[in-house]
Amino acid sequence: MFSIGDFARLGLVSVRMLRHYDAIGLLRPAHVDPVTGYRSYQAGQLARLNRVVALKDLGFTLEQVGSILDDRVSTEELHGMVRLRRAQLAAQISADLARLRGVEARLRAIEKEGAMSADDVVVKKVAPVRVAQLSARAASYDTEDIGPVIKPLYRQIRERLGAAGVPMQGPGIAYYLAEDDGSVTVHATFPVNLGAGEVHDFEVVDLPGIETAATIIHRGPMENVGPTFQTLAHWIEENGYQALGLAREVSLHCPPDMDEWVHELQMEIAKT
Repeated sequence: MFSIGDFARLGLVSVRMLRHYDAIGLLRPAHVDPVTGYRSYQAGQLARLNRVVALKDLGFTLEQVGSILDDRVSTEELHGMVRLRRAQLAAQISADLARLRGVEARLRAIEKEGAMSADDVVVKKVAPVRVAQLSARAASYDTEDIGPVIKPLYRQIRERLGAAGVPMQGPGIAYYLAEDDGSVTVHATFPVNLGAGEVHDFEVVDLPGIETAATIIHRGPMENVGPTFQTLAHWIEENGYQALGLAREVSLHCPPDMDEWVHELQMEIAKT
C-alpha cells in the first residue's frame, strides 16, 4: 500500500486532487486509518486514476467521468474517445486560427485606409471567354468561408483538366453568385479551347464579357484582400458608379509563396 503522497507522485497528480476525488466518491482510498485518518492506496488503483485523468482532460465533467467509469469503459473505447476529441480540438484550433487571421486582415485593412491610390483602378472592357469550371456553395462571402471552398475547387479542376489532356488557355478565374439565403455559389474556372457540346467531368461554359469593369491589382494572399476591395469601393462611389454583382478574381501569378500572389479584381459597374 502507498501513502497518499506516494500514490500522488506515482499517478502524477496532486494530493489535493486525490482528496477531492475521494470526497466526491470518484476514487476512494483502499484504506483509511480510523485513528489518524491517513489514506492509503493500492497500485491497482492507478488504472482507475489514469482513466479519471484521461477522461477529465478530454473535457468530461467529473460527474460524467464517474458515470463512464461505472459503465466499465474499455481501453478501446477510451482510444475512440481520444480520437474523437482530437478531431474536435483540431477543428476548433483551425477555426480559431482562421478567425485570428481574419482579425489580422481586418487590422491591416484599417492600417491601410487611404494608403492605396485611386490611380490604381483601371476601367476596361473584359472579353467573353469559354471556361472549364467546377462549382460549390460557400456559407457566405466571408474570406473564412470562401477560402476552404475555392482552394479545393481549383485543385480539382486542374487535376480533371490534366486527366482529360485539356490544356489551360489562360489564368484561373473565380467568380461568385450571391444566393437569397446569404450563401454564395463559388465557381473556379480556367479558359479552355473546347467545343460547347463536349462531355467531361467538369462544366464547359461561356463566361460573359463585362462591358464596363473597374479593375485593380491585388498583391499577396487573398485573405488580405480587404484594403484592395475598399480602395475599389471608394473609387466606384466617388466616380458616380454602382457595382453590379460580386467581383471576379483573375489569378495572374500564384507561386507557392502566397506573399508573391498577384490577382486582378474585376467589378462590373454602371453609371448611377
